[in-house]
Amino acid sequence: MIDPHILGPGLLPTPFTAAEIRDATGRGKTISIRIDLPDGTASSRYNRFSETDAEGATLERWSNDDRSDLSANQVTWLELQQHAAFDAETTSVSSETLSIPLGEVECLRYDTEDGTFWFSVAHPGMPVQYESGGVRTTVVGVEYD
Repeated sequence: MIDPHILGPGLLPTPFTAAEIRDATGRGKTISIRIDLPDGTASSRYNRFSETDAEGATLERWSNDDRSDLSANQVTWLELQQHAAFDAETTSVSSETLSIPLGEVECLRYDTEDGTFWFSVAHPGMPVQYESGGVRTTVVGVEYD
């Protein structure tokens, strides 16, 4: 039996399969994200899924409350899973509980050459926190239409 968490040779298992991401997303899911910069300033970003089907969705992204910088593109569930396919030789995985605006979340922590990613086991999809180069990105809310 092939493990759907393993996307190729030399890669660690991903925290979620494409099907798990699809099942947890649904049409109208909006993710609110806070970005903390090294100089102490912060900004917000939003990701919203629309037009979902078995293969993927339209992913809309914007940073302004008025959505003036809205961009949108088609993504597949497999492409989203591939974002978490890390090299086994240069990445370590551990478990950690984070206290973030979503609450106390049990996470799989991936320490890579490019940064540290925390994936909440209760929130299949993007990492609930990511740190690299002094920048921290944290999911602060998840809403559904």
